[in-house]
Amino acid sequence: MSRRFLFVLGSARAEGNTELLARTAAEQLPGDVEQRWIRLAEHPLPDFVDQRHDSDHVRPPSDSATGLLLDATLAATDIVIASPLYWYSVSSLTKRYLDHWSGWLRTPGLDFKATLAGRTLWGIAALADSEPSVADPYAGTLHNSAAYMGMRFGGVLLGNGSARGDVLKDTDALARAKTFFAQDAPLARFPHQTA
Repeated sequence: MSRRFLFVLGSARAEGNTELLARTAAEQLPGDVEQRWIRLAEHPLPDFVDQRHDSDHVRPPSDSATGLLLDATLAATDIVIASPLYWYSVSSLTKRYLDHWSGWLRTPGLDFKATLAGRTLWGIAALADSEPSVADPYAGTLHNSAAYMGMRFGGVLLGNGSARGDVLKDTDALARAKTFFAQDAPLARFPHQTA
């Protein structure tokens, strides 16, 4: 299967630092790798309603925001969560997208978990702090999501930036972006799991 990258942009504003860092990393991908970019702010998802005990789940229509994101997620070999660090985790737009995964897990005929198993989840974030450990909850959210789904986890590319364009001054982040997608991503495992 040829690689197909889905870039899920979770910022409330366009062309922010996280997106700039993601686009820098994406420039390094070979020309034959398909890239699809979806800005969550332009395709607002409804609040996720947990209906696991109340009703049957149905596949959302493809012409809805939920259906668009579901179809794009299922088609991707690599899912890149490009969300700025908000209160030490992913943005609310991104969290809502991940919450919808819970419903897709229960939708008959999708085999959502089996389809994503073995594929790769990546994270890219800009943060307004020079201490990268503040992004540990962010990385944990994505790592544990990948582990639950049986996915590979490519890690998180972090850059520093608060004002628009600041991340382009972070030479270390820009250097890491050049090789970020070239690494072999290991299968994600929960800390309590053994190999």
